[in-house]
Amino acid sequence: MERSLHKCLDDVSQVASVKGCLVADEQGLCLGVRGKISPQTSGMITALSQQAGLLEPGSIKQPVLILENDFRQCYIHGNGKIVTAIQKTASF
Repeated sequence: MERSLHKCLDDVSQVASVKGCLVADEQGLCLGVRGKISPQTSGMITALSQQAGLLEPGSIKQPVLILENDFRQCYIHGNGKIVTAIQKTASF
């Protein structure tokens, strides 16, 4: 599994607009990171994903969070077992 996770991170990080990507487990432990995203943020990213899931209890799919400023967008999505975060250059 570790090899396929690292290959997936490598593939995502090579997309032109992606500046960084991170995968964490449900406890906030960073499982892998590429690019300009700090592994120290994995706990906060996991907590944000879990809190967003409480907005629609009983929903089959977890929501996708999009945090943005003038320069970057960060997409966060969890599925219960893992949480992914992808940081991209803003597209506006």
